[in-house]
Amino acid sequence: MTKYVVGLSGGIGSGKTSVSDRFAEHGITVADSDVVSREVVAPGMPAHSAIRKHFGESILLADGSLDRAAMRNIVFTQPAELKWLEAQTHGPIMQELRSQLNDASSPYAILVLSAGGGRSPLISRMLLIDVPEAMQLERAALRDGSSLAQIRAIMKSQPSREQRLTWADDVINNDGSVENLFEKVDHLHQQYLTLAT
Repeated sequence: MTKYVVGLSGGIGSGKTSVSDRFAEHGITVADSDVVSREVVAPGMPAHSAIRKHFGESILLADGSLDRAAMRNIVFTQPAELKWLEAQTHGPIMQELRSQLNDASSPYAILVLSAGGGRSPLISRMLLIDVPEAMQLERAALRDGSSLAQIRAIMKSQPSREQRLTWADDVINNDGSVENLFEKVDHLHQQYLTLAT
């Protein structure tokens, strides 16, 4: 088991996936809460059945999987529904993330945190990917095809940029090129190797 875990956080459109993919290229285990959150609501999983029963068939795609855009429209405009959904998924997500971290054999591991809460008790250090809000909106709209209003609603439900900065031990400002981003990740990788020994 890897004892040293770096939490990776950032708001929607900040570039967390690009950063976690770069750490993975260095052979680092990445436990990603966004990936796991999709797995625990897949057809056949207990959370999928509960969500289907609660919200009805209108939130399903033709293949039976959840229509994530339809779900976002509901939960990011109705706080009570978001709380209900989190109650169904939080436990299974945490169980799977702990399992992945326990199985990690790399010198340290990356735990990609959802953009929601503060510091996780599972982490040793927090890395924040920070971008200006205007850039978040632009990137998220290009990636997801979501409306600006929907992205703003998601951002409003997440901690503010200022809050995230207070939780961070390390900050990567991701307002430049991909090459520049990877240079910053590579530098931190060396730092984390030292801290993990």
